[in-house]
Formats: sequence, structure tokens, C-alpha cells
Amino acid sequence: MLSLAACSSTETTGSGSPVADASTGTVRMWVMEGSLSAESQTFLTEEFAAANPGSELKIEVQQWDGIVSKLQTSLASKNESPDLVEIGNTQTATFTTVGAFADITDLKAQLGGEDLIPSFVDAATVDGKTYAYPLYAGARGVYYRTDLFENAGIAVPQTIEQFHDAAVDLQTANPDAAADFSGMYLAAVDPHGVESYLFAQGFEYATQKGGEWVGQASAPQSLEALTSLQDLFQNGTKYALDSQAGQKSFERYFNDGSTGMLIGTGNIGTKIDQALWDEGKVGVLAIPSTEPGVPGATFAGGSNIALATNSQNPELAKKALDVIFAEGFQKLLAEEGWVPGNTAYAADVAGPFGQIAGEIITNSKLTPNSAEWGVAFGSTQLNEFFTRIAKGEDVEAVAKAFDDQLNAALNK
Repeated sequence: MLSLAACSSTETTGSGSPVADASTGTVRMWVMEGSLSAESQTFLTEEFAAANPGSELKIEVQQWDGIVSKLQTSLASKNESPDLVEIGNTQTATFTTVGAFADITDLKAQLGGEDLIPSFVDAATVDGKTYAYPLYAGARGVYYRTDLFENAGIAVPQTIEQFHDAAVDLQTANPDAAADFSGMYLAAVDPHGVESYLFAQGFEYATQKGGEWVGQASAPQSLEALTSLQDLFQNGTKYALDSQAGQKSFERYFNDGSTGMLIGTGNIGTKIDQALWDEGKVGVLAIPSTEPGVPGATFAGGSNIALATNSQNPELAKKALDVIFAEGFQKLLAEEGWVPGNTAYAADVAGPFGQIAGEIITNSKLTPNSAEWGVAFGSTQLNEFFTRIAKGEDVEAVAKAFDDQLNAALNK
């Protein structure tokens, strides 16, 4: 179990945070790489400064790799702890259960109330107390080249099986005769993209039975999904073993015609060449389920924002939260393609993706809400699992080994 024993403080505010002068000062906010654009960061700092003369919001960008161990060290230190922390929703329970974040239940109404993404609020609530609120959600859908589908004679898929076949058939057809063409982009090092394909088929990592977590990767429905995934890795994409560096800017493969389909969040649409949009060559759709016309359950990526227990400026940090959840910034998040934490502004999500974003989020699901998940199953472990599938190893053997890993880790 993760431990942050040093998070306790003898002098605290009513919310459990260290006492500090709330009048002026600097609020340190950690955000993750790829979350907030330079424009949105500037907007926040300027809005905060205008609302709080003499004070500064200092945004510090962190890398996803190794963030759990870095947070474990920093949040436990009264001198090193940031004031506000963006935390991935799969890692939220890891820190809300060990005293790392302050109780901010009383802020819910002023930050958005019932309009805040319910599943994200639930993931940050322990014993009736809420320790973080949703910053944004990354609804995952599909971007596809309408011209390539038409030229290859492929219909827009209505089921997850048709989706699989469309990727394979498009790769075989290669209608523009592109060099080393890939039907779709799907990489083992993009676990949330892979999870979205798997979840739509009923795949489960683990379920709780009798108070314990039980791995489900080797259950019949999960095995069927993993077998389909392996076939897609081998016959529907050329990027199954792409590097993490390549995956970080995977939209370039779509832009240069190297692939015809992407699984991506709404902000990916802002990175697709405008010329393709203008020429009507880009379509969007929800990843389908096994039932025709019904969206599948996809991974709901995104982050929460929390107030650190060891914040040196807790009252000023709360004023920063007011700026984050105000209409101006929430709409800016939507314009950049994210589903904002306050769903009242979800309709502002940019472009055609915005028309399906709400429906996707409604049907989305998360990884097991266990404090141990964020510690034991970061990108390294999931990448290894999916890479073994991509390399053609025996699916059932890999799944059973992963279940053993899940059972040991989640039940510590």
C-alpha cells in the first residue's frame, strides 16, 4: 500500500490543510504533459492574477511516466508539495485513501454541483468526503478517412465486429496505394486506446467478489476480446509495436495518409489537418458495441484536480479552483476538444466530435477503482501485457498470467 505518513500536519485549516496567509502569495499547480495547451495555461495564470492582485498561479508541467512515485515523495513533504495537483482518474484512489489530499467536499456546489462528471466525483469520494473534482474527460471515439472508406467500398461500421473488419479490409485495399499503409492506428503502448477497443466488447480487468478483487482477463468474454485484439494487431494495423515517442504524435500518420482510422480523444480532432476537414475527408463515430447502432463502453480518460493536504497556500489555492471551474476556462477546455469537468459546458466541445462526446462519456467506464491500481498498473505493466498480445503470444496463457498479477497486486 502506498504510504504518505508525512502528510499529517499539526496546524490545519478546517479542510485539513496547513495554515497559510490567504491574502497574497504563489499557488503551485502541477499539470500533466499534454493536458493543458499553452493558451489555456496562460488563460489560467492571467485570470487568477486579475482576480487575486499581488498573487501568482505558477503552472508546472509534469511527465506521466513515474508520476506516482514523484507524487508520493512530493505530497508527503510540507516544503516540496505543490498546492494543486492534476491526477489521472485511474490514480485518484491511490492518493485519496492515504491522506495526500484535503477534504474539499464543501466546495462542490460552487464548483459545479451536480453538473460535475459524476463518475469522476465518485472516484474521488471516500467515506462520504470528496478530495478532488473533475478537471476534464477524454472521451474516446474514432476518426476515419471518409474518402478512403468510400474508395475501398467499406461501409461505416455499426458493430464492433464490423469495426474490426473495416480496419483489416481497409489495410488490404489500400485505396490510395500508400507506402506501408495501415488500416488503423493501434499501438500496444497506447493502453487507453486499446482498452477502448476491448471494453466495447465486454472485457474486464477485474471484479470484486466477497470483498476481494478477482482478475477477469482470462474470463471467456475477455479472452474473446483479447483474441480479436491480437488479430487486429496482426492484420489491421502496422503500428502495433510503435514506440511511445511515435504514439505521442500519432495523428501525423492520419494527416500524411499512412493510416485511415484513429481511436482518439476530442482534442485529437484539433490536430488533424484543417485541409482534410475542409475537404470533407474526416468522419467521426463512437466505437460501436456488439449491438448495431449502440455505442460501446470505452475508457474514460481524463483527470481530477485536488488540493494537497500539505499545501502552503490552501485558501489561495481554493481561489484558483474557482478560476478553473468558472465558465471561461471550462469553455476553453471544450474548445480544445476535452469534455470539461462541468458537463454544463460539454456542448461546447469543438467540431463534429462534440456531437457524440456526451454520449460516449455516458457509456464510458474506468479501470478498477482500487488504491493499488495506480501503484501496480502504470503504463509499463499495461504496455507489457498488450505488447505480449501484439507479438503473437498465446492469448490464454498471457491472460492467466496477468490475472495472477492482478490478484496479487489489487488484494494487498
